[in-house]
Amino acid sequence: MSNTSNFREALREAKGQPLLGPNVISNALPYLGGGLILTAVGAYGGLGVINSNPQIFMPTFWIAMIGELILFFVARNIAEKGNNATALPLLAIYSLLSGYTISGILFVALSTAGVGIQGVGIAALSCGVTFIAARNIGSNLSDKDGIALTQTVQLGVIALVIVLFGQLIFSFFGVYTPSWLEIGISGIGVLLFAGAAVVDFYILPRTYRNEQYLPAALSMYLTYINLFIFILRLLIALNGRD
Repeated sequence: MSNTSNFREALREAKGQPLLGPNVISNALPYLGGGLILTAVGAYGGLGVINSNPQIFMPTFWIAMIGELILFFVARNIAEKGNNATALPLLAIYSLLSGYTISGILFVALSTAGVGIQGVGIAALSCGVTFIAARNIGSNLSDKDGIALTQTVQLGVIALVIVLFGQLIFSFFGVYTPSWLEIGISGIGVLLFAGAAVVDFYILPRTYRNEQYLPAALSMYLTYINLFIFILRLLIALNGRD
């Protein structure tokens, strides 16, 4: 999904505009695939740390998280200026760090009865199915429907971020989300990011030129990583409920 920080600007530019980059998504797909492969490598490394040196995982997790956030903004800005040669290695490192930071939820999923490796596979397969469906739907949306869906998903994601931030704050005080509420939050997250996948195929060709394939790939990457995480959260909540 188009990055939250410039979402309104992208939406405004997309209104009533012809396709700026009719081939930008096709150009971005190899880089999206490469980023997901690097994420898998980073996640494998994170799982290795959890299994061999669990005491160092959380400190390294926060280091990776901070580095990931810095790289996201730096690499995105460079990529949007068209400097692909500089942005590409930064995005590669970003993908590795992203994999490391999701290794925690992967470990929980693999350790949860009823989820395990098959649940991880289901989450990955669901992202692939969503991609196919979203491409068919989003590429054929009218301007009216595309703008309406984009605005709805934008508002929903903002609300979801606020809820997740509240969850994080409460967890610092030892207050954790009840399982039924976690199921609801995770289910809403799945729906929102499935909608965001459709939005990508509508808004990205109207926002980026063909040669701006890296920021387009980053937008899609964020959508599918978040969709994957929320599917895993939902499976964990469903199978871990009392």
